[in-house]
Amino acid sequence: MAATFEFYDARATEAAQAAQEATLDNVRERNLRAERTWRDLADRSRKAALVREKQNNARTADN
Repeated sequence: MAATFEFYDARATEAAQAAQEATLDNVRERNLRAERTWRDLADRSRKAALVREKQNNARTADN
């Protein structure tokens, strides 16, 4: 399965929800760290997709 922005964003949303529902501080913190990580991966995935799109457009324009 290819990792996509949507996948990473969904995991981040799940982690945020779990953090909200957590009653233990360490569980809440763990889920907040997970959310930050998933959001970072989502941002990187989106940026990579934009770079690929620009490169494809440049290749198409050259031909």
